[in-house]
Amino acid sequence: MRVLVVGKGGREAALVWKLSKSDRVTELFCAPGNPGTSRFAENVGIDDFDIDGLLGFAIEREIDLVVVGPEKPLSMGIVDIFREKGVTIFGPNAACARLETSKVFAKNFMKRHKIPTANYRVERYYLQALADLEDFDFPLVIKADGLAAGKGVFILDNVEETRLLLGELLLNHSLGEAGSRIVLEEFLIGSELSLFVLADGSNYVELGEARDFKKALDGNFGQNTGGMGAISPVPDYSEEIREEFRERILKPTMEGLISDGLKYTGLLYFGLILTANGLRVLEFNCRFGDPETQAILPRIEFDLAKVLYQCATGSLGIDKLHLSEETSVAVVAASQGYPGEFDTCHAISGLDTVDDNLVFQAGTTFRDSRIVTSGGRVLTVTALDKSPKIAREKAYSTLSRIFYKGITYRTDIGAEFDVNLNLAEREV
Repeated sequence: MRVLVVGKGGREAALVWKLSKSDRVTELFCAPGNPGTSRFAENVGIDDFDIDGLLGFAIEREIDLVVVGPEKPLSMGIVDIFREKGVTIFGPNAACARLETSKVFAKNFMKRHKIPTANYRVERYYLQALADLEDFDFPLVIKADGLAAGKGVFILDNVEETRLLLGELLLNHSLGEAGSRIVLEEFLIGSELSLFVLADGSNYVELGEARDFKKALDGNFGQNTGGMGAISPVPDYSEEIREEFRERILKPTMEGLISDGLKYTGLLYFGLILTANGLRVLEFNCRFGDPETQAILPRIEFDLAKVLYQCATGSLGIDKLHLSEETSVAVVAASQGYPGEFDTCHAISGLDTVDDNLVFQAGTTFRDSRIVTSGGRVLTVTALDKSPKIAREKAYSTLSRIFYKGITYRTDIGAEFDVNLNLAEREV
């Protein structure tokens, strides 16, 4: 099987690494990839949003399976275009991808199918939005309807700053078309949880769960980021909560898609929060999450290439997918200043000393035969162990051997579970 992974981040690095372990995969490509993916696949100099270029490559090289990593090509209809040309591709079509690409579509979908989520109002006009503020308490969440490169979600603490933001979005159009409609949303308090589900249009199966740590600083302080680390499985994801997810969220979501005439194929990511009143859906993503993927994929004990191909061809089995019972802790190393302004092109040292560990490069590139930083989130280090505490210690031990100017990372990823020793440790 010849496989092409589309994307260049840490998520794609993890996908390439895992797919390279499949006996079914004879040739593996990544477009455009990064220095880390080049260890396991042939990087192809085509941007992930160059749909025509990717399609031409897939046809020329007779690719058997295309795996889409980022959301942008999904929003551009890459799945529809490739399928029209007879290319097998893993991911949802543009109509289904609206669950991620349009916050308004997602919220209305959940309301229509009675899927628990935060109370909300959809707004297009400034004055009406101001009037509707009376229906909400502070803090308040405002979400841009469309994709905004991670800059479309805001948490507001008072009326004055909310009025200013509404003016920027609805009058000054600071986010362009992505912010032409917004969602005013109830602020929810609780523990967040990410659930991955694979689907082939008719069948679906749970893949795994993780907890993503989005705040930039220790103790969940600082700005929101794309994610500073993750842990999988989540020690406090009990069987009771699992059943609540299946019955109140997963089942009505998949049945709702079918009843709406939406044939969902690919991975559906449920961003959840466990409140005092039960689980609520914060968001849907229509692709593998980052950095949750770097935590979940090292745990899987099945042939990923086989399962993704089954999803893409409507032949997914409904048997449980087997994952290791070990805990996986993934820690993101970022550039100083991220998620704000940051410098790049700093040489990275120490990568040659951690070959026995999982290091997934993200914001890196080659410069004068050296690997240098090129993005906000530079790499993710993942470690596994039966004990969450020891897995965490392994990850940070590995990370301590990697250096570049301005390296920054949280030191408390998964620390909340250090006291939750597993049964094996208690018996000792």
